[in-house]
Amino acid sequence: MLPGSIQISGESLSSAEVKDVVDSLRENSVRLLSLRGCRLSDRDFGRVCRGLAESHSLAQLNLNLGVVGSLERVRLLAEALQTNRSVQSLFLHGSPLTDAGLALLNPALAVHPSLVSLDLGDCMLGDEGVNLICGLLPPDGAKSGLKELTLSANPAVTAKGWARLAIAVAHSSQIRVLNLDYNPLGDHIAGMLTVAVASSRTLEVLDLEGTGLTNTSAQILLDMVENYPTTLRTLILAENDISTDLQQQISDLLSEGEDEEEGDGHELDGQGREKHPWIAQRKNSNSQMVLLTSGLGDNLFAETEM
Repeated sequence: MLPGSIQISGESLSSAEVKDVVDSLRENSVRLLSLRGCRLSDRDFGRVCRGLAESHSLAQLNLNLGVVGSLERVRLLAEALQTNRSVQSLFLHGSPLTDAGLALLNPALAVHPSLVSLDLGDCMLGDEGVNLICGLLPPDGAKSGLKELTLSANPAVTAKGWARLAIAVAHSSQIRVLNLDYNPLGDHIAGMLTVAVASSRTLEVLDLEGTGLTNTSAQILLDMVENYPTTLRTLILAENDISTDLQQQISDLLSEGEDEEEGDGHELDGQGREKHPWIAQRKNSNSQMVLLTSGLGDNLFAETEM
């Protein structure tokens, strides 16, 4: 029997409720734990982290919306992740980490053997934080790295930080999904990212929604997908000052690329289905659809609200 899930949103958790969560983690009876926006004492947060450290079944951990609200909680989470070996997806969206908090967490992220998806959207990160994240995008296959990265709504990152990320993405051997929506990128940074996309051998989804782009950068993106081979299959440009016609042209070209690859030799599972061992995000939805396949047996589909 597959382990189940615990999903709680916006609640104040009692010590008894936390004990139930921790017991489930220690009994390896939960694969998805979502405490999105929940309120619990520092003592109880520490108990959850100790349960996380002992869990061998947990694949997805959602602590979005301020659950990790202090450097002490970051330290406790980092200690747990140093021991844990099962977590594949970590969501900390809306946590006030800052660069200092990420510096505490990064050593655990860098050595975690299973982590493939990381959401650090709206975490008050700056250039130093992005520099640390670049280390999670290794340039060769000798070391595991992220397949999905979300850095939405971190407006303190400057052009220097985004340039570093563009270089890392260009040379990453594994990144497939990159969400940069709601950052004030503008056309100049978008141009740098276009070069990174053209160089990447793996990137399939790029989210640039609400990033201050105009037809200038859209035209560069159009030229890229029209004239150069790319693995990109989805480019999200909504809520930018870009003409509908340009957006449609880009979408059509990317769709043509998908059609051309149909019938190509993709790796299949034992039931004849195409294997996708990374995490795909649905747009225009309040939730994420997550496909978890690596390391823990049968596939598990789970939806968690941001």
